[in-house]
Amino acid sequence: MNATDLRAKTPDELKSELETLKKESFNLRFQGATGQLENTSRMRTVRRGAARVKTILNEKAAQAAAE
Repeated sequence: MNATDLRAKTPDELKSELETLKKESFNLRFQGATGQLENTSRMRTVRRGAARVKTILNEKAAQAAAE
């Protein structure tokens, strides 16, 4: 998932994407705490993906406020 793909989505789609990433992050943290996590690098990519979605949402909100 890159920023150009995210910018093409609507704010509602971005919010659902963020919700999905947060749920996945929770599940990965739970797996890490119980020792079941195999791919530890996935936590980093999910966290960064959520940050990327939040950034795009804030850009869209600022753009809408400026108009």
